[in-house]
Amino acid sequence: MTAQHTAPEKMAETDVIDLLQAQHGMIRDLFDEVEQAPADRRGEAFTRLVRLLAVHETAEEELVHPYARGKFEGGDGIVDDRLAEEREAKELLMELDQAGPDAPGFAEKLLLLRGAVEAHARAEERYEFAKLRAHTSEAERRGMAAGVKAAEAMAPTHPHPGVESATKNVLVGTPAAMMDRARDVIRQAMGKRP
Repeated sequence: MTAQHTAPEKMAETDVIDLLQAQHGMIRDLFDEVEQAPADRRGEAFTRLVRLLAVHETAEEELVHPYARGKFEGGDGIVDDRLAEEREAKELLMELDQAGPDAPGFAEKLLLLRGAVEAHARAEERYEFAKLRAHTSEAERRGMAAGVKAAEAMAPTHPHPGVESATKNVLVGTPAAMMDRARDVIRQAMGKRP
């Protein structure tokens, strides 16, 4: 993919659906980057992909899915289908993260993860986001976007000078730990208890 997407900390979208769709594009770009990276840079690119996936999925689970469940008929079924897709992707992500980018079979498993993530994104856009846009107000979507932006500030998708080491970044650890941290930040931003 050749399109360049704006770094999340600078995204101007104020509608949660536009914001999440822009993240879908950034996720595709990061998959490209991991696939094309030389062996000595693959780990860094993969870490950025894991961070964005963790923030993105957590934002959907904390903000979008609860709204979808309560805002339109059939929302429970649509959300349950998306959660099943997310579980599959998370399992693959955990396997890849534990094995590391130098493990045999990494490229093949990365392609499986990419396929699962892209199919999930298409289903979200078609079944959940379209209905959510039709059944929520602009103010509701702006409110949800604030929570997503708070979490995405933790997950840079481009390397920043001086933070080349993952241990120097705010969001480090396993994908599960990243999701927990993103969940706490989203809840804090939305005025909920972590």
